[in-house]
Amino acid sequence: MKIKELRDLQGDELKQKQTELSEELFRLKIRHASRQLDSTATLGKVRRDIARIKTVLRQKEGR
Repeated sequence: MKIKELRDLQGDELKQKQTELSEELFRLKIRHASRQLDSTATLGKVRRDIARIKTVLRQKEGR
């Protein structure tokens, strides 16, 4: 996701999105461990998206 898209979302939506991505990351890690994951780059993409969401949430808390 783009950072601009994340900044347009409300706090509750961001937390929900973070939960969804955390669950997806868990599933990807399991697939990676069982060697069923085609592209390991998706792990990094999901991790970066979670970090972006956390950053936006922290910025919104500061306001």
